[in-house]
Amino acid sequence: MHILITGAAGMIGRKLAARLAADGALAGRPIERLTLVDVAAEPPRPGKFPGEFDAIAGDLADRAVARNAVAKRPEVIFHLAAIVSGEAELDFEKGMHVNFDGSRALFDAIRSVGDGYRPRVVFASSIAAFGAPFPDTIPDDFFLTPLTSYGTQKAMTELLLADYTRRGFLDGVGIRLPNIVVRPGKPNKAASGFFSSIIREPLAGEEAVLPVDESVRNWHASPRAAIGFLIHVAALDGKTLGPRINLTMPGLCCTVAEQIAALRRIAGDAAAARIRRAPDPLIARIVGGWPARFDARRAAALGFRAERTFDDIIRAHIDDELGDSIAR
Repeated sequence: MHILITGAAGMIGRKLAARLAADGALAGRPIERLTLVDVAAEPPRPGKFPGEFDAIAGDLADRAVARNAVAKRPEVIFHLAAIVSGEAELDFEKGMHVNFDGSRALFDAIRSVGDGYRPRVVFASSIAAFGAPFPDTIPDDFFLTPLTSYGTQKAMTELLLADYTRRGFLDGVGIRLPNIVVRPGKPNKAASGFFSSIIREPLAGEEAVLPVDESVRNWHASPRAAIGFLIHVAALDGKTLGPRINLTMPGLCCTVAEQIAALRRIAGDAAAARIRRAPDPLIARIVGGWPARFDARRAAALGFRAERTFDDIIRAHIDDELGDSIAR
């Protein structure tokens, strides 16, 4: 099997590549080639992957880059390349270029190969594709009314993926990821970044800034769960989805206050005290238009799984990133 990952230098892309290299197979088939693409730099070979390896540094919205990425006909494509919500809101042109133009260039490159080429394309969408007003619990078939440019770009790509799949150009599945926490590394420009930083920084002995009220509620899953979603969906029989190929992933609904309470249970009062309240109206507006609770029964019936408590999410971060070295 030949696998392509776009956005491979991002957090999820790196973790997915490492998991695939460690497993050595996907859906019971040996992985013989990995192609990793990112706009920032050539992604490194993951671990000790023994197969054929290609790294491409380039802008996927450049159609020559997109054609090069699919030239060797990968059977499975994980399309993760994107810029985050806050950056897409502040820079409209960049958001459209990366999040939508890059997706269309990739899909058209696949279509142009012809000769029966129809790879499985897994698109990482987002719950930001939904927007208020919505019910307390959002069903899988609720209409998409995004209230941010980022969410709009994700929703547009979902529609394009579905149409290209209907036309037989590719075999697509879109998964709407929850807010992924706790993200390792440094803060990024995502409006949702504080959901991770109020856990990550205190566990490292550093101060974190909370820009919203503690009553804010969101839908969460760990990076470990996100990688599980991607691995699982790659092997999913598209016939079980029918025409509705975009799925909301399972997650955990909790408030910021419940996050902080979980941090206090695991790391103590001193860790929780490292969170500084500093309201940010832009962040509050963006996050206030996001949904917070989903009925993801369709994904659950198809075998997708996420954490059941926020304590589990914090422990996954400690196990995967910190070991025993947490500040209390």
